[in-house]
Amino acid sequence: MKITHVEVHRIVVPPADPPFRWRDGLSGSAPVGDGAVLRIGTDEGAEGVALFARPGAAVMLEDLVERVFREELIGQDPFQREWLWHRVWELDRIHELPLPAFGLIDIALWDLAGRVYNQPVWEVLGGFRRQIPAYASTSTFATVEEFLDVADQCLALGYRGIKLHAWGDARRDAQLCLALRQHVGAEVPLMYDGSAGFDLPDAIYLGRALAEADYLWYEEPMREFSISAYQRLAESVSIPLLVAETSDGAHMNSADFIKVGAATFGVRTSTTLRGGITGAMRTAHLADSYQLRAEVHGSDIPNHHLCMAISNTTYYESLVTATTVVRERHVDDRGMVHAPTGPGIALPLDFQYGSELQQFVEQASA
Repeated sequence: MKITHVEVHRIVVPPADPPFRWRDGLSGSAPVGDGAVLRIGTDEGAEGVALFARPGAAVMLEDLVERVFREELIGQDPFQREWLWHRVWELDRIHELPLPAFGLIDIALWDLAGRVYNQPVWEVLGGFRRQIPAYASTSTFATVEEFLDVADQCLALGYRGIKLHAWGDARRDAQLCLALRQHVGAEVPLMYDGSAGFDLPDAIYLGRALAEADYLWYEEPMREFSISAYQRLAESVSIPLLVAETSDGAHMNSADFIKVGAATFGVRTSTTLRGGITGAMRTAHLADSYQLRAEVHGSDIPNHHLCMAISNTTYYESLVTATTVVRERHVDDRGMVHAPTGPGIALPLDFQYGSELQQFVEQASA
């Protein structure tokens, strides 16, 4: 079997309704934008797809396919995913590929393999579980009272924990974190994500408040360029750290966080920021060898498959962006997410794809 065509299909990515925001200093939800689907096909009819829905995705992916990817892929064996994953790393040395685009080829090839084998990709990967608890991962709301009300709604809907994305002000965020713990009681798992809003002194201050409130993990308080800063943070706070979400280098960079003792809870892994399925699994296995967690970041469908395939992950991350909470369709009323059943990975129902891509879209009952 050989790859014979590499295509980009543009799709419209609708804006969030209602719009939402992140911490101070970051932009909020994107307006309507041009997303894209990468489609890889073969001389025997087998095909696979990967969704790229970030702002500017269509222009970016069309350029990469025309300049780089198509020439590299045509004539290759689609089952040589490992070789092609390494080849993308080689290309990155010159082209400096955007991190979210890095794993698109790998995702499409895993999707292709699942369709050939007529199995969901989490089963092709070996499979570990058939369900996993979900936590509600908030966007940033205006007041403490709004956060507390959202938390009440999430718990009533069945979510098994709450992760905060707050304002990026260490003292104000600390007050929120303490207030939420007092509000929900001692038994509800709570997490905090700083979205890289702090320097080391403020990260230490907030980390001590999180430890006092018995949060499960403390995630990305600083930009992940300085591993030594994270080492100092780990030495200064008792709250477990979840690190290496956005840093370049996939498993290689994650290894350095672990080596210096900065990954005291574990490392992040995802198809989006760790180089597709292959990079995400390498990261998970690395963490497992140190008896650390590899928590899956993001609630898109490829990461849904990862949650079912990785032994050392704890939760599925489900984004909650409105003060009136609607439970994500993949989460049931007990807060559980169940393993996908269709072949491959599947495109989400959220977008209009056109008839040429309908065969790849998840079933409405999923």
